[in-house]
Amino acid sequence: MSQATASALIAEDEPLLALELRSELALAWPQLRIAATVGDGASAVTQALALKPDVLFFDIRMPGMSGLEAAAELADEWPNDLPFPALVFVTAYDQYAVQAFETHAVDYVLKPVQAARLQKTVAKVQDLLARRAPGSGDIEATLGQLRQLLGAAQGPAPTQPLLKVLQVSVGTSVRMVPLDEVVYFEAADKYLRVLTPAHEYLIRTPLKELLPQLDPAVFWQVHRGTVVRASALESVTRDEAGKLHLALRGRTEKLPVSRLYAHLFKAM
Repeated sequence: MSQATASALIAEDEPLLALELRSELALAWPQLRIAATVGDGASAVTQALALKPDVLFFDIRMPGMSGLEAAAELADEWPNDLPFPALVFVTAYDQYAVQAFETHAVDYVLKPVQAARLQKTVAKVQDLLARRAPGSGDIEATLGQLRQLLGAAQGPAPTQPLLKVLQVSVGTSVRMVPLDEVVYFEAADKYLRVLTPAHEYLIRTPLKELLPQLDPAVFWQVHRGTVVRASALESVTRDEAGKLHLALRGRTEKLPVSRLYAHLFKAM
C-alpha cells in the first residue's frame, strides 16, 4: 500500500489529547489522511465500518465502550474480504496493558505522546501495511490478539471466592438465586439481566465485575455482553452469513455468538 493512500481513525475522548496526536502524526507521517476523530467507543465502531480506515488509534479508556471492547466489536462486524486495520492503542501507563500490547498488538502509544516513540509506531504500521496483499482479509489473527489483550487487561487473577448464589432484589424482598439455576447473563443498559428457565431478574452489578466471580469452566462468554452456562447449551447453528447462534435448555430465544468467541465452538 502506498503511504499516500493510507487513512486513519482516531478515537480519543479528550479533545486536547486527540489534537495532540493529530499534530504529532502530521509530523511523523505527513501522507497519512485522518479520516475522522471520534470521542467514544460506539462512534469509533460506527465510523470505522463506514470509512474503512487502514489504521486505528484507539484510546483504551473511553466512555461506555473501552478501546479494547470497541476493537472487538469492530472485528465482529468487519467484512471478511478486507484486511482489518492496523490497530494501535493509546494509553496511560499501566503495567499489565503495556506488557500485553508489546506481545499482542501492532503497537501502543503512551500519553503524553512522545515524538520519537510515535515515529517507531509509524514505522511499524507502515511496514505492516506494505506487506499486506491487496484484497486479503484474515480476521483470525486479529481475533486471537484481541482475546489475549482482553484477558491480559483484566490484570492478575482475582482472589475472591467464586459465587455460588446471587442476591436479587424482587420488590421489597431479596431472593437468593443459585448459580446452578442461571442459564445466561446479558448486559442491558445500566443493569444485568439474569435469566433462569422460569424467571428473569435485574441486578446492578456490571458484567465486568461479575465475570471474575464466575467459574470460567462453567460460564462461557459468547458475546461482549453475554455469558452462558455451558451445561445449558443445547445446540449451535450457523446461519447463511456464517454467524453462530446458541439454543439453550430452558429458554426459547437464540443467542448470537460474536467472532471473538466463535473459537469455543470450533467443531461447527
